[in-house]
Parts: sequence; structure tokens; C-alpha cells
Amino acid sequence: MQLKRLATCFVVLFGLVTASVSAFAADPENTMIITLKDGDVTIALRPDLAPKHVEQIKKLVRQGAYDNVAFHRVIDGFMAQTGDVKFGNMKNGFSADAVGTGGSDLPDLPAEFSKTERYERGVVGMARSQDPDSANSQFFIMFAPAPPLDGQYTIVGNVADGMELVDKIKKGDAAQNGVVTDPDRMIKVRIAADGK
Repeated sequence: MQLKRLATCFVVLFGLVTASVSAFAADPENTMIITLKDGDVTIALRPDLAPKHVEQIKKLVRQGAYDNVAFHRVIDGFMAQTGDVKFGNMKNGFSADAVGTGGSDLPDLPAEFSKTERYERGVVGMARSQDPDSANSQFFIMFAPAPPLDGQYTIVGNVADGMELVDKIKKGDAAQNGVVTDPDRMIKVRIAADGK
């Protein structure tokens, strides 16, 4: 009986979490669509958690800054990092030596760490340097849970659809901290409210 009650609680909790992510994904103004080589990944952005970060991401998306930007650091079983708009554009100024060190012309952002959300599979977080207030344009998508990141990196969204496509992103060399040779890229990035 106890086991049945626990299972029921889990199902209800799972339903609430799924409904929460679905509700955000249903808001076209806060839905980011990333076209990869294998199809589209839908990200439910979370302005409720990180309004300044989400605003900056949307601004960069609408400038076309993320189009053709490489997934320069991809660690199997951990995460795929992208978003270096300065050195990561594979059609305009890509630098294999500098990618991952750049940001955008917009200012760095003060941390918006969440005390309640966790780094689970499909969570999208902002990359930063040692300075907690240094996130700018780079972000990463989690392949698996990573509790050490909880409360240390700003969460900006969740994959609402297409996680199986994220799993197919070319992985980097584990001995080189996930650096990817001839990386995959975000072909096109858009906000759903803006249409195709």
C-alpha cells in the first residue's frame, strides 16, 4: 500500500513538472527553436527564473547572432556547450583556438541563480568564467543530471522537444575537456513568436 501511494505521488509530481515545462513551451515569446543538422530542438525559456538572461538570449536570437554558431565543447554524459557568437560562427570568423573564450557585444550579466531548480537532463544553463557575474551569450544543454552545478550557474530554460537530437550532437575529446574538432552547429535559431 505504501509503495502504491509513493508511486501515485511520483506520477502526480512528474505530471506537475511536465505541465510546468509545457506551459512555458506554449508561450511563443519564450520559446526558442534551434535548428540542428537532424531537426529542430524546442527550448522553453524561463524568464521566471532568469529574466535578464532570457532577455539577452532573445535579443541575440533576434539579431541572428546564434545562427551557425558551433557546439565547441561537448562532453558525453555531461553537456553540450555553444553560443560563442564572437569566435564560434562557422560561416563568419570561426576560430578553433579562441572559440569558447568569447561572448557578444552586449554586457555580461549578474548571476540569477535558482535555489529551487536543479541541473537535470534537458536543462539549459548559462556558461560563465570563475566570476559568477560573467555570463554573456554562451549556454549549455545537459545530457544528464549534474548536482554540483545547482545554484552555481544560471538556468535559462529546458528542452521541451527534441532532446534526442541534442543527444546526436558530435561529442568532443574527453582528454581535451570536450573540445570538438569539426563541430556541429546551430544552423538557425529563432523565437517562435517571430514565425519562421
